[in-house]
Amino acid sequence: MSTEDSLTTSIPWRSSTVQVILLTTFIAPFSIALISPGLPVFRDTFSLTDATASLLLSAIVIPGIFVSPLVGLLTDRVGRRRVLLSSLVLWSLGGGGIALAPPFWLVLVLRVVQGIALAGLGITTITLISDVFEGVQRNAVFGVNTAVLSVGAAAFPVVGGALVAVSWNAPFVMFLLGLPVALFALIVLDEPEGERESGSSTYIRRVISALSAREALVFYGSALLIDLLLFGAVFTALPFLLEADFGLSAIFIGLVLTVGEVASIVAATQNGRLSRHYTDPEIIAVGFMTTALGLGGVWFATSPVLIAISTIGFGAGWGLTLPSIDAGVSDLVRTQYRAGALSLRGSASSIGRAGGPIAFTTLSLQFDYRVLLLSAGIIALGFGALVFVLD
Repeated sequence: MSTEDSLTTSIPWRSSTVQVILLTTFIAPFSIALISPGLPVFRDTFSLTDATASLLLSAIVIPGIFVSPLVGLLTDRVGRRRVLLSSLVLWSLGGGGIALAPPFWLVLVLRVVQGIALAGLGITTITLISDVFEGVQRNAVFGVNTAVLSVGAAAFPVVGGALVAVSWNAPFVMFLLGLPVALFALIVLDEPEGERESGSSTYIRRVISALSAREALVFYGSALLIDLLLFGAVFTALPFLLEADFGLSAIFIGLVLTVGEVASIVAATQNGRLSRHYTDPEIIAVGFMTTALGLGGVWFATSPVLIAISTIGFGAGWGLTLPSIDAGVSDLVRTQYRAGALSLRGSASSIGRAGGPIAFTTLSLQFDYRVLLLSAGIIALGFGALVFVLD
């Protein structure tokens, strides 16, 4: 790719690689956003506590903590295409199996199966972007990828809220849409050219050695914390707060969450332009500070409308942060270790995604959800300031 091409922020929409990436990214939010508004319904259906119901979210992200490095190794060794296709099929069938209304223990098992596949989806899509694009255009494509992720996350809470009103297991039928996406990828996706890692015994050590402590803290620390806040504060605590304080149904909870996702879409699409003038750590720092404003706003909100307005803050923060994390990690290592480096980012994100729902519902036994959201905002503000200092 020429220098001139690397400086463009245009998106090659006709590229089959881009089309497969964006389709995969669009359906990936089924995993959480489709299910989150129905947490109170799942809790009541199976006679669970809030903390136990939140395992529906944690069970699909916990596997990523452990399997992401293995998925990264496989992706660098056998190729992006094979891992993506296998992950799409496994993710779809795991979710579709829950639509058959199994007992709760089997629901959790199938969610774990989906979680293994979800790690593959996340790592292969961002690695493909890193392989094919460079410079500012890479940031732009990462931004559009995050925007598409947010489009799905914006639409699916409403869809999930409507479906769970029909039946608790109805939302899981949607996961079968991954099968036609897998078929499309099988037909049109080519394997990118580049170096491939052939060894395994020291693979992760070599990936880690390519990173400084400062870089690891900025990028992997950001990935862990932003997803902990998103999945714990927004996708878990906020639905329970809206149901407890205002008696909102699942579909209206979904509408509130959608406002934040729309803000995320707008912010993410600007990443390519922002990266012309600011470093990735600077964008990440601003994203955390914006997230802090949104979380703090919930503390003062006295109505669902004001809470919806507050979600603009952490929605925009997530949209700013995620593309710059992926772009920053991509720039740190050679192609042959890229999936490995991004898989470690996946592990960090999975720790946040798995720990967030458990942490917030457990702490809610001692503290009000509003207090927890305000505390999360203070943490986000402090971390954003730290990233500024380290840059």
